[in-house]
Parts: sequence; C-alpha cells; structure tokens
Amino acid sequence: MELVIGCSTRPFRDLSFAEACDHIALAGYTDVAVFRNEGRVPVCSGSQADDVAETRKIAGDAGLRPSMLLGGTKLDLGLEAAVEDYMRLIRNAAELGSEWLLDCGKCKKNQYDDYIELMRRAMPHAEDSGVEVVLKPHGGITLTIDDMLRAQERVNHPNFGICYDPGNILYYTKGELRPEDGIDRIAPMVKAGIVKDCVLKNGIPDVMVTPGEGLVDFKKVFTGLIRDGFEGPLYVECVSGNEVNEIDKNIRSTLEFVKGILADL
Repeated sequence: MELVIGCSTRPFRDLSFAEACDHIALAGYTDVAVFRNEGRVPVCSGSQADDVAETRKIAGDAGLRPSMLLGGTKLDLGLEAAVEDYMRLIRNAAELGSEWLLDCGKCKKNQYDDYIELMRRAMPHAEDSGVEVVLKPHGGITLTIDDMLRAQERVNHPNFGICYDPGNILYYTKGELRPEDGIDRIAPMVKAGIVKDCVLKNGIPDVMVTPGEGLVDFKKVFTGLIRDGFEGPLYVECVSGNEVNEIDKNIRSTLEFVKGILADL
C-alpha cells in the first residue's frame, strides 16, 4: 500500500529548520512535519507573511512538502482571544502549504470545555482554508482513545479528526494501555498518524527510540487503521541517536521499516 510517509523535524531539533529539511530529504522523505527547531516552531500564529513564505521556500528548496504544522492553543489569553489566535494559526498553516495542523490538546483541566468550544468555532475557518486539525494523544484531555473519541464527538466537524500516536499512548499511561487495543474503535476518526515507539526503563517511559525497537506493534496498529480505510499520511516523529550521522541512519531505516510493513498489508 502506498501512502505518504513524512518525517518531522524533531529528530534534528538542535539544527536549523533548513538543515533539518536537508537531512530529511536526503533520507528519502517527500514530506516534512514542521516541529520545533532551535527552540521554536518556525511558523506560529504570530508569524508574518514573509516568515511563512520563507519557511515554505526552505522546505521546497530541499524538495519537501511542509504538509503538517505543529500548533497549539493559547487559552490562557481567554476564550475569545484564543479563538482569534487559533484562526491566525490556521491561516498561516494554509499559507505554509500544510494540509494538517497538529494539535496536542494541551490545556489545563479547567479549560477542557473552552478547548472544545475553541475548536468548534475555529473549524469553519479551517474548512474554508483547506486545513484539517488533527488531535493526538498527549495526556490530559487526550490521554486515552476514549478521551480522543469524546473530544472528536464534541467538536463534531469534518475538519477535526485524530492523529494517532501509538508511542504516546504508552508514554502518557506509563505502559498501562496498549496502542493496539481499541484501534478498531478509533480508526474511523484517524486522518493522520505518527510513527513513534516507546520503551519502559524501570517503569519510566521513553519515546526517543527508533520505531521497531520498542513496545509498539506497528503491524497491528497499521493493520487496524488501514482495514478501516486509512490512507495516510504518516509522520516519523522520534528516533534514537544523539549524533547527526546516527539520526540520519535511523530515519532512513525507519522509512524502510514502515514501507516494509505497509507492503505486506
């Protein structure tokens, strides 16, 4: 099965965005998920048009499509201001050329209802902009499959869906829940996926591991998603390694690892 397999800039977070794009392209990827580099995401709600255009050009010059952008809400501003801020983020994502705006659902417990309301108000703008907001497991409001399904049901808009991250299911539940369990329930809502593994060392979870070397059964995860019609994309988020040449090797091997599983399905 052929679907888009991209790579986030997270493995090269200490490098510039341009350097990260060069390494990702050389490893054989066609798409990049724009995460933090040198401490910041290069495109955010406050980015000016020139900055967004420059980021898009950097990715394009490397031969990559910046098809996913890491975003987030600012509910501490208050609901009305946070909605306006998120709409600016959506516009910048569209200008960047990102089809997917990745959200982690990060907010305080007393802001859960405001988070849902923000998404409800922002989704018509996302639809008009051609951007889909995808929520991934990240603890709190998105700790479990049931939490993500509850959020998706409450927002109830076709431009709001799930980005399934199996490594984070293990990480944030400290191994108490398996990402393969319940995949059939969440698969219909999954619009994008993260390729991330996780290990437990003396009960402490760690996701800085190359996929296939941890606890996630990727064949079961991908089978469950594809059986329900999932067509991608997938983005590699984490691999092991501290040196650039080691990271290069691991993102290349992960691309082949994922392609190998998909070829068998």
